[in-house]
Amino acid sequence: MLANNSFSLETDGYSFLYRLVDIFIIITTFVIAALSYGIEFSQDYFTLIISTLLIYAYLSESMQLYRSWRVGKFSKMILLLSCIVSLTFMCLSAILFIFKLGDSFSRVVIVGWFFSAFILLISWRVVTKVIKSNRRKSGRNNQDIAIIGLTKSGHQLYDEIEQHFELGFRFAGFYDDRQPDRMTGLPINLLEGNIDKAIDLAKAGRIQKLYICLPMVAEKRIAEIIKKTGDTTVDVFIIPDFMLKNLMQARIGSVGSIDTISVFESPLNGMKHFYKRTFDIIFSAVAIIALSPLLIAISIAIMLNSKGAVIFKQDRYGLDGRKIKVWKFRSMTVVENASVVTQATKGDARITSVGRFLRRTSLDELPQFFNVLFGDMSVVGPRPHAVAHNEEYRSLVSYYMLRHKVVPGITGWAQINGWRGETDTLDKMEKRVEFDLAYIRNWSLMWDFKIVFMTIFKGFVGKNAY
Repeated sequence: MLANNSFSLETDGYSFLYRLVDIFIIITTFVIAALSYGIEFSQDYFTLIISTLLIYAYLSESMQLYRSWRVGKFSKMILLLSCIVSLTFMCLSAILFIFKLGDSFSRVVIVGWFFSAFILLISWRVVTKVIKSNRRKSGRNNQDIAIIGLTKSGHQLYDEIEQHFELGFRFAGFYDDRQPDRMTGLPINLLEGNIDKAIDLAKAGRIQKLYICLPMVAEKRIAEIIKKTGDTTVDVFIIPDFMLKNLMQARIGSVGSIDTISVFESPLNGMKHFYKRTFDIIFSAVAIIALSPLLIAISIAIMLNSKGAVIFKQDRYGLDGRKIKVWKFRSMTVVENASVVTQATKGDARITSVGRFLRRTSLDELPQFFNVLFGDMSVVGPRPHAVAHNEEYRSLVSYYMLRHKVVPGITGWAQINGWRGETDTLDKMEKRVEFDLAYIRNWSLMWDFKIVFMTIFKGFVGKNAY
């Protein structure tokens, strides 16, 4: 079973809530300011509000205001919010000045609006912080973490976690292969076992984050640990035993005053996630509307061709190893969703006559646009495999599970390069994973457009699709 990781309040659904509350505050404070000064609401003021919201949203997403602040500092978030509000006000003022629109609006209303909005945007975050702190004190909304290496840097990390409960971390213990006599001056009573035990916890989904606190000179040992954790969906970080911010290009994070290096973490965060999700929503909605006649025609053909449901929902693993239900048009006389799933092969007797055409042209995948619209899938990304195939290949292909660091897709880089359909040999799956990881490492929105464009011409059919 894959890890069912918990998420911080500022990610996923809660990040949407933060955006929604901010929008509500900005609109409400304007209405109050206008009514208080006796201003009649007009189309000009409506345009002003929309423009302000667009500027604020763009700056917020660009500066990653809605990213997770679980391991950040609240003061930094407030400072960033202050900068965004100030920049929004300056941008709006510049627009009004350049286009000579200042006389059309009340300066008192605009200044009062921004001041009150700024106070409320900060105030509701302070209230939320107090509530979250109380929840975390009571043990709710916490993430379980383990530290590999009972070292000085590991001990410092432990002290930061113990001193800052607001981080929302629950300490699962130190894990080290060394003998206790080599750990003089360190809290040996917190040692829970060897490194393999920590990796087993990660595979079982009992921890959400793993911090490697070994000396950087132990690069071979660190590389071995990283390779083993590639078979999990746990977030892995390296705690350097010296400051690295000026020495290397890397994604640097921190827990309090302790530096961390992200090893396995989703590359789609902040503005990248915003761009990709926006693209997915628009594209999937348009596709469903445009393809609705074809969807209806295929549904009728399936019902006339064989008995059974039109839509087949199969368990797959999605982002961070969470189970999702992937929709497909039924193309077989059987419905397999158990611990053992037999891949379709050439001339497979289970495939119906309509199903054979659908699979060859990938039209059986069209219902997955609903998965995209609901957020379980993306238009472009690594193809989600059946649960049984995941469990089979995760131990055979290095870094296989890293495919789940992004949302799975309807089409992908591997598919348009010919690695789709049956994976009857290990080398075929290795090539598919190789292309999937190349996509994840080098993602860009333009690459998504390129893959969609190429899918139209070469991704719907293939010699390996049965």
